[in-house]
Amino acid sequence: MPDQADLLPGSLDLLILKAISLGKLHGYGVLLRIEQISGGALQIQQGALYPGLYRLEHQGLIKSEWGVSDNNRRAKFYQLTAAGRNRLGEEFGARPNSPVLLFSSASRDRRQSYL
Repeated sequence: MPDQADLLPGSLDLLILKAISLGKLHGYGVLLRIEQISGGALQIQQGALYPGLYRLEHQGLIKSEWGVSDNNRRAKFYQLTAAGRNRLGEEFGARPNSPVLLFSSASRDRRQSYL
């Protein structure tokens, strides 16, 4: 299983953008979605995720709003902005061997379904 140090610089931001592109998520949901996309090969720590979410929000690539989670707790939900969708399209178009594909143990067909 790859270590976080094995990820290419900027890969975490791409993974977060990709996870959020599939629907509005709270922080823990982003962690689960990244694990799902990678077929369990990537497990991002909360200590890395939340600074990444803050950075992407500060850059205007995602936005957040407070809501209620499935277990009736208050949570911050994230979604892509138009700029975030554009960045994601640019990055995945320029990187056919994206981090999702490089580190995924899922089948090729399953990985492609997420892209």
